[in-house]
Amino acid sequence: MAEAQHQQPKYDLGREIKSILATDCGSTTTKAILIEKVEGEYRLIVRGEAPTTVEKPFEDVTAGARNAIREAEELTGKTFLTDTGVITPRQADGSGVDIFLSTSSAGGGLQMMVAGVVKTMTAESAQRAALGAGAIVMDVISIDDGRRPHEKIQRIRHLRPDMILLSGGIDGGTVTHVAQIAELISAAEPKPRLGIGFKLPVIFAGNKQARTYMQEILGQKTDLRIVDNLRPVLEREVLGPAREEIHNLFMEHVMAQAPGYNKLMQWTPIPIMPTPGAVGLCMQTTAKTYNMHVIGVDIGGATTDIFSVVGDELEFFNRTVSANLGMSYSVSNVLLEAGVANIMRWVPFNIAEEDLRNRIRNKMIRPTTIPQTLEDLIIEQAISREALRLAFLHHKSLAVGLRGVQKQRSIGDVFEQSGSGDTLIDMMKLGMLVGSGGVLSHAPRRVQSALMMLDAFQPEGITLLAVDSIFMMPQLGVLSTVHPQASMEVFDKDCLIRLGTAIAPLGTARQGEPCVHIKMTMPDGTQVDEQVPFGKMKRFDLPEGQSVDASVGPARGFDIGHGRGRSAKITLEGGVAGIIVDSRGRQPFGLPEDPMKRIEKLIEWIRALDAYPQEAFQRIVESRQ
Repeated sequence: MAEAQHQQPKYDLGREIKSILATDCGSTTTKAILIEKVEGEYRLIVRGEAPTTVEKPFEDVTAGARNAIREAEELTGKTFLTDTGVITPRQADGSGVDIFLSTSSAGGGLQMMVAGVVKTMTAESAQRAALGAGAIVMDVISIDDGRRPHEKIQRIRHLRPDMILLSGGIDGGTVTHVAQIAELISAAEPKPRLGIGFKLPVIFAGNKQARTYMQEILGQKTDLRIVDNLRPVLEREVLGPAREEIHNLFMEHVMAQAPGYNKLMQWTPIPIMPTPGAVGLCMQTTAKTYNMHVIGVDIGGATTDIFSVVGDELEFFNRTVSANLGMSYSVSNVLLEAGVANIMRWVPFNIAEEDLRNRIRNKMIRPTTIPQTLEDLIIEQAISREALRLAFLHHKSLAVGLRGVQKQRSIGDVFEQSGSGDTLIDMMKLGMLVGSGGVLSHAPRRVQSALMMLDAFQPEGITLLAVDSIFMMPQLGVLSTVHPQASMEVFDKDCLIRLGTAIAPLGTARQGEPCVHIKMTMPDGTQVDEQVPFGKMKRFDLPEGQSVDASVGPARGFDIGHGRGRSAKITLEGGVAGIIVDSRGRQPFGLPEDPMKRIEKLIEWIRALDAYPQEAFQRIVESRQ
């Protein structure tokens, strides 16, 4: 079970903010956005981007940040930079901005190891604390993980994490086991990844009776920080203090040692936040604003992050990072984990296995390239489906209830049909699915993003689909700690693009049998009264900002969230992809095993949604027959 959401500190700068410049230094690209107050509301003015510069020959992250900001300067005709950094506050001549903010995942982001006594209890809580703070968890060590002591010591030495989070034991319990883990860390004498001569930060968030032992064992060899126990009692998880300390140490140790970050930190009065942590903040704000369960995904070049905000009171926030699933640097790992057959099943034409492998390898060695042809684009989007699917499976395995706890808890309906240790994710209760990252945000047609998310996540019932238009959720996340109003106004007006509503009945039947009946009156007066059979997809145009009242009647054996075979009156929101009826079934997903039938089905679905230009798509299909 994830902790109730941890409130981030709000920074009072003591002055009115009318212009905001924010950068996100990613592993591949640095993005800069300029936000200004226009006619009483905050809006995005311009955006600039440039390659990130943390490797030779530059080795200075501010070089990439300057290049991205200069693009914003050229687009606005204003001056934001001097030789010493960003001009703040805004000057009388119009140069500069009121505040500069930044997030970062460049240089590999925040890389951590976590340790706990029991793998499925305290070690799992430590993992959730680290992930929620924006870290990549390199390994999880526990007493019962099956490795011998010398193997664990060797692993700690080999990985060289940025910091270690150590947990174990309820308050007042035994200290023996958690002391054993501390002895392993001490014996390993780990060195931090960055900053030769610095001690490795270790956060102890375990049994408070063990704190004296921790000082004796680790106090001399590491930079030991002690915070409140993650699991003070078995029935409760308290992740806030550990996450706060991870943020503090990220600033002190990791960012201070990375190339050029000491200069970047001097540009802003607000601590630089890890990109995933900032996106998580934005997702939590979104769930609260729209009062619905939200799942968000950020698929990048090296990693894929999944965020979920669920629970009756939206009290459970979880984040996972799949560090080996991405669309450029890690694209070969997607091939390795998913297998070539699983990627090929999403390609709607014949392609040789070796051809597909070579295309994926080329992307890995040239990570900044983008698809040049429609064929390249279709293959890249096929790969993305598997990266998203695998990352979501990983997320569901960690977004779970507390293990080792008896079931008398008052968490409500989340555990109505499941015991402790089962996933908190209920796709039927999901209200909104938000996608971000290049392959989703920059898809040439927005309906392609909708189809990728439907295929990968397989939402059930009625779900709003949306994408981050130009990937500015990290900057808006860190902005929410300073100016929540500006953050949400820009998020709603300029960041979030509503793709529309997906209707996906849960159930299965034979191809062509009745699945769902839709009745609605469109804004132009057109009457829709249509039966969508099993195995089909159907799209109805309904522009963004408009909605219709519809009667949705699932066939017997199918459920849209009100019980099997039960109809419902539902308000459906429009979007750039309109209303999509997905009658392909769930559990299992209705993709034929036979290669030719599978290709026929993919072509049918693509044409039903008008996902690609029809003539160009037809030429590819015919040339590959």
